[in-house]
Amino acid sequence: MEVDTVEINDAIFCSSHIKEVCDECGYDGREENDAFYGFNSIDREPLAPPSVTVNKDGLHQCKKHGSAGCSQCFGWKKQITKARAAAKKAGKK
Repeated sequence: MEVDTVEINDAIFCSSHIKEVCDECGYDGREENDAFYGFNSIDREPLAPPSVTVNKDGLHQCKKHGSAGCSQCFGWKKQITKARAAAKKAGKK
């Protein structure tokens, strides 16, 4: 089944629920997002995007700072790195 996706500051999420792993849509974007940032895919916790809105240009932006390129809210590489370290520590492969 094809799932509609949305890109938020270089990471991919299901467009309906803004989730990296969405059971409702049957979507798992971890492998694609890991590859974009130069990581091999492992079983890690999904990214947790903050609350977002869509600006007048159609871009998703964080509600907290009103920025589509917010490195504080959309620091995906840092979040992926932490999730990978936690997964390795927990013994996931």
